[in-house]
Amino acid sequence: MKVILINGSPHTNGCTHRALLEVANTLNVEGINTEIIQVGDKDIRGCNACGYCHSGNNGCVYDDIVNEVARKFEQADGLIIGSPVYYASANGTMISFLDRLFYSTTFDKTMKIGASVVSCRRAGNTATFDILNKYFGISSMPIVTSKYWNQVHGASVEDVEKDLEGLQTMRVLGRNMAFLLKSIALGKSQIGLPIKEQPLRTNFIR
Repeated sequence: MKVILINGSPHTNGCTHRALLEVANTLNVEGINTEIIQVGDKDIRGCNACGYCHSGNNGCVYDDIVNEVARKFEQADGLIIGSPVYYASANGTMISFLDRLFYSTTFDKTMKIGASVVSCRRAGNTATFDILNKYFGISSMPIVTSKYWNQVHGASVEDVEKDLEGLQTMRVLGRNMAFLLKSIALGKSQIGLPIKEQPLRTNFIR
């Protein structure tokens, strides 16, 4: 089994990375393979709704790290997305990345599992957490929780190291994710995936 972890911070080895590393190390102990992918320092433009990805083409029209991660996402069993807090929200690069990643990938994400991790200095954490989790909620992906909201506090890695509760939250998240991964694998083999219905789309107009 494998989980990919996305670092949406522009700081490769900053606070968000430290939180993701705590989760990754715990998953490794539980026998789950992990890969942390840095995207926050990349030049990633947003989706322009061109429809290329849904017109029989493979991936996004902008062939950058989004398409690279999409291939890994398809093969992975779980996805963890981590972002710092910018103006009480995820940073812009991360939002652009996630919009294109989720919209351009047409493979079935049912029962792949997801989790969000947030790093903040002081506030805006829960709003950011809610925004990130919406990508999973629209994709039939169970969302993994911990003993608290998945967040660490600090303006530096040294600060995060002192956030003992935050790091514990990351470890609990890792163990919960490992359990859910193994449970879903067992369920797939003994029960199978939920029945799929043909998608229906309605527009709220008069």
